[in-house]
Amino acid sequence: MALLAVAGVYAFAALLVAIVLNVTRQLLFRNEKEPPVVFHWIPFLGSTISYGMDPYTFFFSCRKKYGDIFTFVLLGQKTTVYLGVQGNDFILNGKLKDVSAEEVYSPLTTPVFGSDVVYDCPNSKLMEQKKFIKFGLTQAALESHVQLIEKETLDYLRDSPRFNGASGVIDIPAAMAEITIYTAARALQGEEVRKKLTAEFAELYHDLDKGFSPINFMLPWAPLPHNRKRDAAHARMREIYTDIINERRKNPDEEKSDMIWNLMHCTYKSGQPVPDKEIAHMMITLLMAGQHSSSSISSWIMLRLASEPQVLEELYQEQLASLSNRNGVFEPLQYQDLDKLPFLQSVIKETLRIHSSIHSIMRKVKNPLPVPGTSYVIPEDHVLLASPGVTALSDEYFPNATRWDPHRWE
Repeated sequence: MALLAVAGVYAFAALLVAIVLNVTRQLLFRNEKEPPVVFHWIPFLGSTISYGMDPYTFFFSCRKKYGDIFTFVLLGQKTTVYLGVQGNDFILNGKLKDVSAEEVYSPLTTPVFGSDVVYDCPNSKLMEQKKFIKFGLTQAALESHVQLIEKETLDYLRDSPRFNGASGVIDIPAAMAEITIYTAARALQGEEVRKKLTAEFAELYHDLDKGFSPINFMLPWAPLPHNRKRDAAHARMREIYTDIINERRKNPDEEKSDMIWNLMHCTYKSGQPVPDKEIAHMMITLLMAGQHSSSSISSWIMLRLASEPQVLEELYQEQLASLSNRNGVFEPLQYQDLDKLPFLQSVIKETLRIHSSIHSIMRKVKNPLPVPGTSYVIPEDHVLLASPGVTALSDEYFPNATRWDPHRWE
């Protein structure tokens, strides 16, 4: 017990000394060539808690104290934030030789998405993969998706126990997540994938999704329970996609207009066809990456409409005027119908503005970066952070920015 007490005293003394040295360095030895550092007491921990609890409140608070450019410590990593339009341009349009997204996100995404895709490959290869996906979203494909999405949604509303009865209370985020994965699977992934959305597939998706835990930015390969489940789920899901690809290769005459067929016919500039493993990994990426943003924004739209029924009525009247026949009956939806619904587009834009799914976009600094118009030079041991959401929530660009008002887009 005496040894434990002595060890505790030494540990407390060491922590106290570390705090004193940390505060002294911040107050007396500031580097004028670097952005100001957000004041913090505890080394390594820095501003991690205040940032993690409410990023936007943290950003706006720091902006008042330090301006658009400041640095905070995020689990030992010096992270330089540059807010505003100029900051967004400086970070998001940075040259590949100066900034890297791969070095920031690869530890988190590669175990989930798989190897040789997205952030686990050279940027030039990623650009080719993006083109493959884009080419798969042809006008004809998008037009065919509308009927598939409509059918999946109507089937869900008819069959889901969440919608029993003429009225009730519903968990909107859970319902929209289910609708999103069903519609995306049927339209983008193909009929076979949609048929496989069983309890097993849902569990695999859940286990993969847990792989995006923040701790995996630092410890992606730690033998934690959620990481073991993540790895097992990835292997099983890759097997599912590979089986679909193999079956399609056995029946080449049954081609369909979905993303798997598109990727099976794609070739890199080197002349190499896209390997089946990479097709499977890109399909996993599409499933995981699109699900979060789509289900999140659709949930916020429904919640906003529920809180402002007059906007809901305006949307209904717009559709009634533009899409119904003389008898007031709605015809099956067509892709071109979207152009007839400008207020619907305004509702989506306004919800995206206020409820952006991503509050922080990071890049690793690879070379010392001078900030135009300032004396600052960002060292290469820093990570840059842009937050377009701060710009979208700023009164200087959107008067009364925190108010949800779809009519501002008219």
